[in-house]
Amino acid sequence: MAETRVAIADDDVLLREGLASLLEQSGFEVVGQAGNAAGLLALVRRDLPDLVVIDIRMPPGHSIEGLEAAQAIRRERPETAVLLPSAHVEVEHAMQILASGHGVGYLLKSRVTDVDEFIETLRRVARGGSVVDPGLVKELVDARHRHDPLAALTEREREVLALVAEGRSNAGISRQLWVTEGTVEKHVRSILTKLELPEAEDDHRRVLAVLTYLDGR
Repeated sequence: MAETRVAIADDDVLLREGLASLLEQSGFEVVGQAGNAAGLLALVRRDLPDLVVIDIRMPPGHSIEGLEAAQAIRRERPETAVLLPSAHVEVEHAMQILASGHGVGYLLKSRVTDVDEFIETLRRVARGGSVVDPGLVKELVDARHRHDPLAALTEREREVLALVAEGRSNAGISRQLWVTEGTVEKHVRSILTKLELPEAEDDHRRVLAVLTYLDGR
């Protein structure tokens, strides 16, 4: 099985080098690194990585240069997976990249506390999955509390929805909540019905549908 080819973009050279070393030790092939958005775009166009890990805020303005680079990459090479680690919860910015399709992820740097879990997240995104930090899910819910489309959901259904939005499978949710997979499937069907969302076999579409619905409200 071919190694996943990865490009890394972050203006913090120590963090960048440390991540590159970690990924290489974990079986990834790091094809290049960049300290700014322009350098990243040139790297991607030249080396065609399978996955790009991009900090949202990079030089020169330290605003959303990384996000804009990610969007450009998705337009030019939609098959390239993108993971955005961020120091802040940026709902609007995260939603823009999550809406771009499969193989996308958004993580808060402060919540990455387990190396093995982080590596598995990278692999999941590289395989075409969607991974969303639970901190983003909470912000989406809190920001829409007054007109909360989740008001009809039970507490357990809210728990399941948060795990669905993280990109977990029904089997993964059943292990997390100590319930049967059949029970999780019933909860998911109920959630989709209450939110007036069509059921879908594709977990990626399910995640994006839920997040897009929340963002639109």
